[in-house]
Amino acid sequence: MDIYEFLHLNNIPYERYDHAAVYTCEQAERLGLKTKAAKTKNLFLRDRKAERHFLVSVGDEKTVDIKGLEEVLGVKGLSFASAGRLMDFLGLFPGSVTILAAMNDTRGMVEVIADRDLWRNDAIQCHPLVNTSTLVISRDDIERFLLLTGHIPLIIDVPGR
Repeated sequence: MDIYEFLHLNNIPYERYDHAAVYTCEQAERLGLKTKAAKTKNLFLRDRKAERHFLVSVGDEKTVDIKGLEEVLGVKGLSFASAGRLMDFLGLFPGSVTILAAMNDTRGMVEVIADRDLWRNDAIQCHPLVNTSTLVISRDDIERFLLLTGHIPLIIDVPGR
């Protein structure tokens, strides 16, 4: 299902900003979007044995301490998943990782993690599965979106460096 169709069918309102492709938080910052919604950084990680996969969303200013996150999650060998895994599990290309990709995890193989500081915001910026647009969605509607996709987000203090 198309992301916009999913949002419409589930009455999830959003503001849409189309723009050139962005691959980094620095590039996204230069867009100068006129919104107070929290900017995000999203990581797709796996454990050493590739038994568990994690979609981690934090504020764009945070540099995630991967070793610290291993301890919090009780996993070993946490690292970035390959482009192949990103496509297989979330249907995304590198540079387009977004919390909204949970809708593509129809097998329930990806755990969604959100940083507590990010979750305190009223609204969040996120890509609609491609990095040429940004959507602003209320945090409550992001949570509802995740529940509709079968994902209960784990809200934690993601360790930073």
